[in-house]
Amino acid sequence: MKISNKILLNGFTGLVMITGMSTALIGCNGASSSSTEDQNSNVVLEHEVTPTDTTTAVVSDQTDTQIIDDNQLDANEQTHLMFMREEEKLARDVYLKLGEMYPDSPIFGNIDDSEQQHTTAVKEMIEKYGLEDPNTNDNVGAYTGAEYGWYFTEKFDQLVTRGSISELEALYVGAFIEELDMMDINQCPKVIVEADNGINDVTECGKIYTDNEDITQLYNSLLDGSDSHLAGYVKNIEKRTGEGSYVAQVLPQSQVDAYLGR
Repeated sequence: MKISNKILLNGFTGLVMITGMSTALIGCNGASSSSTEDQNSNVVLEHEVTPTDTTTAVVSDQTDTQIIDDNQLDANEQTHLMFMREEEKLARDVYLKLGEMYPDSPIFGNIDDSEQQHTTAVKEMIEKYGLEDPNTNDNVGAYTGAEYGWYFTEKFDQLVTRGSISELEALYVGAFIEELDMMDINQCPKVIVEADNGINDVTECGKIYTDNEDITQLYNSLLDGSDSHLAGYVKNIEKRTGEGSYVAQVLPQSQVDAYLGR
């Protein structure tokens, strides 16, 4: 866990999240849980919230904060914050594309509005610390981060291609993104750990690593949004596949069930 001296002066920009989705969509998939166990042997379980079923905009209005930090953010915190800026944009971009493909499925449009709030909130945190925003092109599918732009470009292409198979597969893509987002907010993403950057373990960045109160608060807000988005996608998937049939794609099944209140 990083240790630094900080003086908190104010509060921080809140964000709007969509909690729960009640839109009826139709779909069916045979995703396998065995392949996800290998991917997630190091997943750190944190943040369990029971999602709601009501479509409600929850607004957290807080005063802007200014923090005087003798050491500013360390390299691990900066790397993770930059990464999350583009990961939240990835979610927004994919949902925009899926919404175009399936205009009769409003769940994508509802959630992409929330993801816009998420990516803006991370951008504001980056600017607050005087760092350079890695995203210099807001066009859908454009990722300009020097370190991981390539990764998000590949992910975008893969997820949009998968979502184009069917409306059902698009719903599974949405659920996949929300699971991935929750894992990557909590701990260091695999692609960061595998890079030659001095970060060698999933515990060395992310929510479980930072001791900055404002960044922790931001990450908690993003997690709250993601677990309710996941609940919305799963609810619509299971309207065709049957209640309780959803198989986790990224996180351990037990953690996904906890998020879903099962």
